[in-house]
Amino acid sequence: MTGFPGRTAVSENLKVLPAQLTPPVELPAPVRELAAAAVAALGWSGTVLPEMTLLGRRVCLVADLKADVHAERICLGQDPVTDRASVATWAWPELSGRVPEPAARIVGAIAVARHWRTGLANAVPFLRYGDAAMVLPTSAVLTHDYLANCLPRARAYGVAVVSADVDAQVDLDLPGRPDRAYPEVDALYRWVSELAYDQILETAVGA
Repeated sequence: MTGFPGRTAVSENLKVLPAQLTPPVELPAPVRELAAAAVAALGWSGTVLPEMTLLGRRVCLVADLKADVHAERICLGQDPVTDRASVATWAWPELSGRVPEPAARIVGAIAVARHWRTGLANAVPFLRYGDAAMVLPTSAVLTHDYLANCLPRARAYGVAVVSADVDAQVDLDLPGRPDRAYPEVDALYRWVSELAYDQILETAVGA
C-alpha cells in the first residue's frame, strides 16, 4: 500500500507500452495524376495544372486558356504577371481599360488529400472563383467519420468528392453544386488567373 486511502503501489519496473500506431493513409498515385482523373470523372474541361500553394492551401487549379485573349496579349507583349502586389493595382479606377485582359478562366480547384478535413479546408476557399473538389483515398471514405461529418459539410459547401482506390481508379462519390454562380472577378481572381495563365504556358512548353 502507498499509505494513501484508495491508492495502490505501482511497481517501478512496470513499462508502459505505446499504443499501436495506425499506418498512415497513402495516396495511390501522384497528386496531379489523381487530379486529372478526377477532372474526367467530374466532367470538367480545362488544363490540370501542377499542385501549388495558393492562399495557404495546396490545390491543383483547372483552367481554360482563352485563345483570343492569349493571341491579343502576345501581340501586345503582355506576358503573365504573377506578382500579387502588381496585379492588385489593376483594380484601381485610374488603370481601368489599361490592364491586360484575363487570358485564363478558372474552372475550379482540386485538393488531393489523405483526410477529408485537409481536403475540405484546401478546397472551400476557391468556391468563390469556380468549382471545387477533393480527391480522397477509398479507405478514407469508408469510415463513419466521413459519412457523419464530411458528407454533410461537403454537400453544404458544394464541394465535390472523388474517391481513388489502391489502383488509382477514381469514382465520383459526391457531385458538386450544379447551380454555380459566375465567379467574382476581383483583384484576387485576376492574380490567380495570371498564375494559371503562366502555368498553362509553362505546361505547353514542357509538353
